[in-house]
Amino acid sequence: MGKYKLTWRDLTWHDFKTYLLAMFKAFVPKGKISNLDELETFIQTKSAWVSQVTLYGYLKTRMGTRYVLHFENDTFMDSVNLAKWNIYAVALQDLTFFIFSYLKVNFNYQDTEKAKEIFLKILDDEISNKMPIDIIDKAKKSFDDRLQNVNWDNHYNDLPFNPSALTLYEWAPIAEDLKTLDRKIVLNSVILKWDVIKKEFNERIKF
Repeated sequence: MGKYKLTWRDLTWHDFKTYLLAMFKAFVPKGKISNLDELETFIQTKSAWVSQVTLYGYLKTRMGTRYVLHFENDTFMDSVNLAKWNIYAVALQDLTFFIFSYLKVNFNYQDTEKAKEIFLKILDDEISNKMPIDIIDKAKKSFDDRLQNVNWDNHYNDLPFNPSALTLYEWAPIAEDLKTLDRKIVLNSVILKWDVIKKEFNERIKF
C-alpha cells in the first residue's frame, strides 16, 4: 500500500475545508444534474463529504478536549487515514447503487452499466489523491460482488446506505468497548448525513 503520512496540519485543513465548503455551498444555488459528468461529480463529492464529516465528527465527539493531542501520534494518524479511505470506498459504492436504482425506477433510465463505469473512473481519479492501491482493488472487487446481487428495481429504497454506516463503525480508530457503546449513535449519524444527500439529489436531478 502506498504510504501517505498525514499530519495534524493536513487534517486540520481537510477537516475545516470540508465543513466550510459545505456551509458555503448551502447558500449557493445548486444547478440541476442532467448528464453523466455531473452525476459523477455529485457521487464523488458527496461521498467524500459524508465520509469525512462522519469520521472526523465521531473522533472529535469521542475524544473531546484530547482531540488535537492525538494527531501528534503517527500510529493514530495512519489509522485515521486508513479509516478515511475505507469508508470513502464503500460510500462511493452506496451512493452509486442508490442513484442508478433511483434513476431506473423514477426516470426509466435503463443503462445501469454506467454505474460501474462511473465508479471505476472515480477510483482511477483518486490515485492522484494518494488513495491506497490495495483499497482501490478491494473496492473494485466489492463493487463487482454487490453488482451481481443488486436489484435495481428496489435497491434505492432498501437500506442502501447501511454498508457505509457499518464501515464507519468498523474502521473508526476508537477502542472497541467504546464503539460498542456508540454503535447506534454512529450508525444513525451516517444515515442522517445520507438523508441530506438524498434530499439534495431529489431536488437537483433532471435526467
